[in-house]
Amino acid sequence: MSDSTDDKPKLSWWRRLSSGLKRTSSSLGTAVADLVTKRKLDRAMLEDIEDVLLRADLGTAVAARIASAVGEGRYDKAISADDVKNVVASEVEKVLAPVARPLAVDGAQKPFVILVVGVNGSGKTTTIGKLAAKFSAEGRKVMLAAGDTFRAAAIEQLKVWGERTKSPVIAGAQGSDSASLAFNALTAARDDKRDVLLIDTAGRLQNKAELMNELEKVVRVIRKVDASAPHAVLLVLDATVGQNALSQVEAFHRTAGVTGLVMTKLDGTARGGILVALAEKHKLPVHFIGVGEGIDDLAPFTAKDFAQAIAGIES
Repeated sequence: MSDSTDDKPKLSWWRRLSSGLKRTSSSLGTAVADLVTKRKLDRAMLEDIEDVLLRADLGTAVAARIASAVGEGRYDKAISADDVKNVVASEVEKVLAPVARPLAVDGAQKPFVILVVGVNGSGKTTTIGKLAAKFSAEGRKVMLAAGDTFRAAAIEQLKVWGERTKSPVIAGAQGSDSASLAFNALTAARDDKRDVLLIDTAGRLQNKAELMNELEKVVRVIRKVDASAPHAVLLVLDATVGQNALSQVEAFHRTAGVTGLVMTKLDGTARGGILVALAEKHKLPVHFIGVGEGIDDLAPFTAKDFAQAIAGIES
Protein backbone atom coordinates (compact mmCIF):
# COMPACT_ATOMS: atom_id res chain seq x y z
CA MET A 1 0.00 0.00 0.00
CA SER A 2 2.64 2.54 -0.94
CA ASP A 3 0.22 4.24 -3.31
CA SER A 4 0.48 7.94 -2.54
CA THR A 5 -3.29 8.37 -2.46
CA ASP A 6 -3.39 6.03 0.53
CA ASP A 7 -0.84 7.97 2.55
CA LYS A 8 -3.07 10.72 3.88
CA PRO A 9 -5.88 8.64 5.43
CA LYS A 10 -3.21 6.22 6.67
CA LEU A 11 -1.47 9.02 8.55
CA SER A 12 -4.62 10.36 10.11
CA TRP A 13 -5.59 6.83 11.19
CA TRP A 14 -2.07 6.28 12.55
CA ARG A 15 -2.42 9.50 14.55
CA ARG A 16 -5.78 8.36 15.92
CA LEU A 17 -4.38 4.93 16.75
CA SER A 18 -1.25 6.19 18.48
CA SER A 19 -3.17 8.78 20.47
CA GLY A 20 -5.84 6.17 21.23
CA LEU A 21 -3.17 3.87 22.63
CA LYS A 22 -1.41 6.73 24.41
CA ARG A 23 -2.51 5.56 27.85
CA THR A 24 -1.10 2.10 27.24
CA SER A 25 2.12 3.26 25.56
CA SER A 26 2.86 6.03 28.05
CA SER A 27 2.26 3.82 31.10
CA LEU A 28 4.55 1.22 29.50
CA GLY A 29 7.09 3.77 28.27
CA THR A 30 7.33 5.75 31.49
CA ALA A 31 7.73 2.64 33.60
CA VAL A 32 10.39 1.23 31.27
CA ALA A 33 12.28 4.52 31.07
CA ASP A 34 12.34 4.74 34.88
CA LEU A 35 13.71 1.22 35.08
CA VAL A 36 16.50 1.47 32.55
CA THR A 37 17.87 4.88 33.50
CA LYS A 38 21.18 4.88 35.39
CA ARG A 39 21.55 1.13 35.79
CA LYS A 40 22.90 -1.78 33.88
CA LEU A 41 20.75 -4.65 32.75
CA ASP A 42 20.54 -7.53 35.22
CA ARG A 43 18.09 -10.24 36.22
CA ALA A 44 16.24 -7.92 38.61
CA MET A 45 15.72 -5.32 35.89
CA LEU A 46 14.33 -7.94 33.51
CA GLU A 47 11.88 -9.08 36.19
CA ASP A 48 10.80 -5.47 36.67
CA ILE A 49 10.33 -5.05 32.91
CA GLU A 50 8.27 -8.24 32.85
CA ASP A 51 6.06 -6.84 35.65
CA VAL A 52 5.48 -3.63 33.67
CA LEU A 53 4.41 -5.68 30.64
CA LEU A 54 2.07 -7.80 32.77
CA ARG A 55 0.44 -4.66 34.17
CA ALA A 56 -0.30 -3.58 30.58
CA ASP A 57 -2.24 -6.88 30.22
CA LEU A 58 0.09 -8.35 27.59
CA GLY A 59 -0.24 -11.76 29.25
CA THR A 60 2.35 -13.92 31.00
CA ALA A 61 3.73 -15.77 27.97
CA VAL A 62 4.27 -12.61 25.90
CA ALA A 63 5.69 -10.64 28.84
CA ALA A 64 8.22 -13.41 29.56
CA ARG A 65 9.21 -13.63 25.87
CA ILE A 66 9.74 -9.88 25.59
CA ALA A 67 11.78 -9.75 28.79
CA SER A 68 14.09 -12.54 27.60
CA ALA A 69 14.43 -10.87 24.17
CA VAL A 70 15.41 -7.63 25.93
CA GLY A 71 18.02 -9.52 27.96
CA GLU A 72 19.61 -11.25 24.98
CA GLY A 73 23.26 -10.22 24.65
CA ARG A 74 22.73 -7.18 26.87
CA TYR A 75 23.69 -8.35 30.36
CA ASP A 76 25.77 -5.85 32.35
CA LYS A 77 25.36 -3.25 29.62
CA ALA A 78 23.48 0.02 29.69
CA ILE A 79 20.23 -0.21 27.74
CA SER A 80 18.12 2.67 26.50
CA ALA A 81 14.34 3.00 26.78
CA ASP A 82 14.25 3.07 22.97
CA ASP A 83 16.02 -0.29 22.80
CA VAL A 84 13.33 -1.77 25.01
CA LYS A 85 10.53 -0.13 22.98
CA ASN A 86 11.94 -1.61 19.77
CA VAL A 87 12.05 -5.10 21.28
CA VAL A 88 8.49 -4.69 22.61
CA ALA A 89 7.24 -3.59 19.16
CA SER A 90 8.98 -6.40 17.33
CA GLU A 91 7.85 -9.16 19.74
CA VAL A 92 4.26 -7.84 19.84
CA GLU A 93 4.15 -7.71 16.05
CA LYS A 94 5.23 -11.39 15.90
CA VAL A 95 2.22 -12.33 18.03
CA LEU A 96 -0.23 -10.13 16.13
CA ALA A 97 0.83 -10.69 12.52
CA PRO A 98 -0.85 -14.12 12.20
CA VAL A 99 -4.22 -12.80 13.52
CA ALA A 100 -4.36 -9.51 11.57
CA ARG A 101 -6.77 -10.70 8.91
CA PRO A 102 -9.37 -8.63 7.06
CA LEU A 103 -13.02 -9.63 7.18
CA ALA A 104 -13.64 -11.15 3.77
CA VAL A 105 -17.23 -10.94 2.54
CA ASP A 106 -17.94 -13.84 0.19
CA GLY A 107 -19.96 -12.44 -2.70
CA ALA A 108 -21.21 -15.94 -3.54
CA GLN A 109 -23.23 -15.97 -0.31
CA LYS A 110 -26.27 -13.75 -0.71
CA PRO A 111 -26.76 -12.50 1.86
CA PHE A 112 -23.43 -12.91 3.65
CA VAL A 113 -24.69 -13.26 7.23
CA ILE A 114 -22.68 -11.61 10.01
CA LEU A 115 -23.82 -12.38 13.55
CA VAL A 116 -22.47 -9.81 16.00
CA VAL A 117 -22.13 -10.91 19.64
CA GLY A 118 -20.73 -9.43 22.84
CA VAL A 119 -21.76 -8.16 26.25
CA ASN A 120 -23.83 -5.01 26.69
CA GLY A 121 -21.72 -1.89 26.66
CA SER A 122 -19.00 -3.38 24.46
CA GLY A 123 -20.00 -1.15 21.55
CA LYS A 124 -21.78 -3.90 19.62
CA THR A 125 -24.61 -1.86 18.09
CA THR A 126 -22.32 1.06 17.20
CA THR A 127 -19.90 -1.39 15.56
CA ILE A 128 -22.76 -2.81 13.47
CA GLY A 129 -23.64 0.72 12.34
CA LYS A 130 -20.04 1.48 11.40
CA LEU A 131 -19.75 -1.82 9.49
CA ALA A 132 -23.02 -1.04 7.67
CA ALA A 133 -21.55 2.32 6.66
CA LYS A 134 -18.34 0.66 5.49
CA PHE A 135 -20.11 -2.01 3.41
CA SER A 136 -22.55 0.53 1.93
CA ALA A 137 -19.62 2.74 0.92
CA GLU A 138 -18.18 -0.29 -0.90
CA GLY A 139 -21.41 -0.48 -2.89
CA ARG A 140 -22.91 -3.47 -1.07
CA LYS A 141 -26.62 -3.69 -0.26
CA VAL A 142 -26.90 -4.07 3.50
CA MET A 143 -29.75 -5.08 5.81
CA LEU A 144 -29.72 -4.78 9.61
CA ALA A 145 -31.54 -6.97 12.13
CA ALA A 146 -32.25 -5.55 15.60
CA GLY A 147 -31.81 -8.86 17.40
CA ASP A 148 -31.03 -7.26 20.77
CA THR A 149 -34.76 -7.32 21.46
CA PHE A 150 -34.39 -6.71 25.20
CA ARG A 151 -33.12 -3.18 24.90
CA ALA A 152 -35.37 -0.58 23.32
CA ALA A 153 -32.33 1.71 23.07
CA ALA A 154 -30.43 -0.84 20.95
CA ILE A 155 -33.40 -1.20 18.58
CA GLU A 156 -33.68 2.59 18.23
CA GLN A 157 -29.93 2.99 17.77
CA LEU A 158 -29.93 0.43 14.96
CA LYS A 159 -32.84 2.21 13.23
CA VAL A 160 -30.81 5.44 13.28
CA TRP A 161 -27.86 3.64 11.67
CA GLY A 162 -30.27 2.17 9.12
CA GLU A 163 -31.42 5.65 8.13
CA ARG A 164 -27.89 6.96 8.07
CA THR A 165 -26.66 4.16 5.79
CA LYS A 166 -29.93 3.85 3.83
CA SER A 167 -30.20 0.21 4.91
CA PRO A 168 -33.50 -1.45 5.81
CA VAL A 169 -33.81 -2.55 9.45
CA ILE A 170 -35.81 -5.59 10.53
CA ALA A 171 -37.01 -4.98 14.10
CA GLY A 172 -39.70 -6.29 16.41
CA ALA A 173 -41.29 -5.00 19.57
CA GLN A 174 -39.11 -4.86 22.68
CA GLY A 175 -39.07 -8.30 24.32
CA SER A 176 -39.96 -10.19 21.13
CA ASP A 177 -38.22 -13.45 20.30
CA SER A 178 -34.77 -12.77 18.86
CA ALA A 179 -34.48 -16.15 17.08
CA SER A 180 -37.67 -15.62 15.09
CA LEU A 181 -36.55 -12.07 14.33
CA ALA A 182 -33.27 -13.45 12.93
CA PHE A 183 -35.27 -15.98 10.88
CA ASN A 184 -37.50 -13.23 9.43
CA ALA A 185 -34.52 -10.97 8.73
CA LEU A 186 -32.60 -13.66 6.85
CA THR A 187 -35.68 -14.59 4.82
CA ALA A 188 -36.27 -10.91 3.96
CA ALA A 189 -32.59 -10.30 3.12
CA ARG A 190 -32.60 -13.30 0.82
CA ASP A 191 -35.83 -12.24 -0.92
CA ASP A 192 -34.48 -8.72 -1.32
CA LYS A 193 -31.15 -10.03 -2.70
CA ARG A 194 -29.14 -8.15 -0.07
CA ASP A 195 -25.36 -8.62 -0.08
CA VAL A 196 -24.83 -8.45 3.67
CA LEU A 197 -27.09 -9.06 6.67
CA LEU A 198 -25.78 -7.79 10.02
CA ILE A 199 -27.59 -9.28 13.03
CA ASP A 200 -27.37 -7.66 16.46
CA THR A 201 -27.82 -9.93 19.51
CA ALA A 202 -28.58 -9.49 23.19
CA GLY A 203 -25.57 -9.05 25.40
CA ARG A 204 -26.43 -9.71 28.99
CA LEU A 205 -23.47 -11.08 30.85
CA GLN A 206 -21.53 -13.88 29.24
CA ASN A 207 -21.85 -16.21 32.23
CA LYS A 208 -25.64 -16.24 32.06
CA ALA A 209 -26.80 -19.61 30.76
CA GLU A 210 -30.04 -18.07 29.47
CA LEU A 211 -28.21 -15.68 27.15
CA MET A 212 -26.02 -18.45 25.77
CA ASN A 213 -29.03 -20.70 25.18
CA GLU A 214 -30.73 -17.89 23.32
CA LEU A 215 -27.64 -17.34 21.19
CA GLU A 216 -27.49 -21.04 20.35
CA LYS A 217 -31.14 -20.87 19.32
CA VAL A 218 -30.48 -17.86 17.05
CA VAL A 219 -27.68 -19.78 15.31
CA ARG A 220 -29.89 -22.89 14.98
CA VAL A 221 -32.77 -20.93 13.45
CA ILE A 222 -30.48 -19.06 11.01
CA ARG A 223 -29.24 -22.46 9.79
CA LYS A 224 -32.80 -23.53 8.97
CA VAL A 225 -32.87 -20.80 6.32
CA ASP A 226 -29.25 -21.20 5.20
CA ALA A 227 -27.24 -24.19 6.41
CA SER A 228 -23.95 -22.36 5.77
CA ALA A 229 -24.89 -19.32 7.89
CA PRO A 230 -23.85 -17.40 9.88
CA HIS A 231 -20.86 -16.88 7.60
CA ALA A 232 -19.05 -14.77 10.19
CA VAL A 233 -19.55 -14.45 13.94
CA LEU A 234 -17.91 -11.28 15.22
CA LEU A 235 -17.28 -10.85 18.92
CA VAL A 236 -17.08 -7.18 19.93
CA LEU A 237 -14.83 -6.68 22.94
CA ASP A 238 -14.36 -3.55 25.04
CA ALA A 239 -10.62 -3.09 25.67
CA THR A 240 -11.27 -1.39 29.01
CA VAL A 241 -12.37 -4.69 30.60
CA GLY A 242 -8.80 -6.01 30.45
CA GLN A 243 -8.47 -9.63 31.61
CA ASN A 244 -12.26 -10.14 31.52
CA ALA A 245 -12.02 -10.15 27.73
CA LEU A 246 -10.31 -13.57 27.88
CA SER A 247 -13.29 -15.23 29.58
CA GLN A 248 -15.71 -13.46 27.22
CA VAL A 249 -13.90 -14.94 24.22
CA GLU A 250 -14.07 -18.41 25.75
CA ALA A 251 -17.79 -18.21 26.55
CA PHE A 252 -18.91 -16.74 23.23
CA HIS A 253 -16.61 -18.96 21.20
CA ARG A 254 -18.06 -22.06 22.85
CA THR A 255 -21.64 -20.96 22.21
CA ALA A 256 -21.60 -19.20 18.87
CA GLY A 257 -18.36 -20.33 17.23
CA VAL A 258 -16.71 -16.90 17.04
CA THR A 259 -14.82 -16.44 13.76
CA GLY A 260 -13.23 -13.05 14.43
CA LEU A 261 -12.81 -10.21 16.90
CA VAL A 262 -13.47 -6.48 16.91
CA MET A 263 -11.79 -4.56 19.74
CA THR A 264 -13.35 -1.24 20.71
CA LYS A 265 -12.56 1.57 23.16
CA LEU A 266 -8.81 1.28 22.83
CA ASP A 267 -8.77 5.04 23.35
CA GLY A 268 -10.24 4.76 26.82
CA THR A 269 -7.81 2.43 28.56
CA ALA A 270 -4.23 1.78 29.60
CA ARG A 271 -4.90 -1.91 29.02
CA GLY A 272 -4.62 -2.07 25.23
CA GLY A 273 -2.18 -4.94 25.70
CA ILE A 274 -5.12 -7.27 26.26
CA LEU A 275 -5.40 -7.61 22.49
CA VAL A 276 -1.91 -9.14 22.48
CA ALA A 277 -2.82 -11.60 25.26
CA LEU A 278 -5.96 -12.59 23.32
CA ALA A 279 -4.01 -13.13 20.11
CA GLU A 280 -1.46 -15.25 21.93
CA LYS A 281 -4.05 -17.39 23.68
CA HIS A 282 -6.94 -17.77 21.20
CA LYS A 283 -5.32 -17.11 17.80
CA LEU A 284 -8.67 -15.77 16.50
CA PRO A 285 -8.52 -13.28 13.62
CA VAL A 286 -8.73 -9.64 14.68
CA HIS A 287 -10.63 -7.85 11.91
CA PHE A 288 -11.18 -4.33 13.20
CA ILE A 289 -10.19 -2.07 16.06
CA GLY A 290 -11.95 1.05 17.26
CA VAL A 291 -10.35 4.12 18.79
CA GLY A 292 -13.32 6.47 19.11
CA GLU A 293 -16.97 7.12 18.42
CA GLY A 294 -16.63 8.52 14.91
CA ILE A 295 -17.62 6.54 11.85
CA ASP A 296 -13.98 6.46 10.68
CA ASP A 297 -12.68 5.36 14.07
CA LEU A 298 -13.22 1.69 13.28
CA ALA A 299 -10.48 0.49 10.95
CA PRO A 300 -9.02 -2.79 9.73
CA PHE A 301 -6.45 -4.14 12.16
CA THR A 302 -2.78 -4.04 11.13
CA ALA A 303 -0.19 -5.73 13.33
CA LYS A 304 2.78 -3.45 12.72
CA ASP A 305 0.88 -0.20 13.35
CA PHE A 306 -0.63 -1.56 16.54
CA ALA A 307 2.70 -2.95 17.80
CA GLN A 308 4.47 0.37 17.22
CA ALA A 309 1.64 2.38 18.77
CA ILE A 310 1.57 0.19 21.88
CA ALA A 311 5.34 0.45 22.27
CA GLY A 312 5.10 4.23 21.87
CA ILE A 313 7.27 4.41 18.76
CA GLU A 314 6.55 7.55 16.76
CA SER A 315 5.84 6.80 13.11
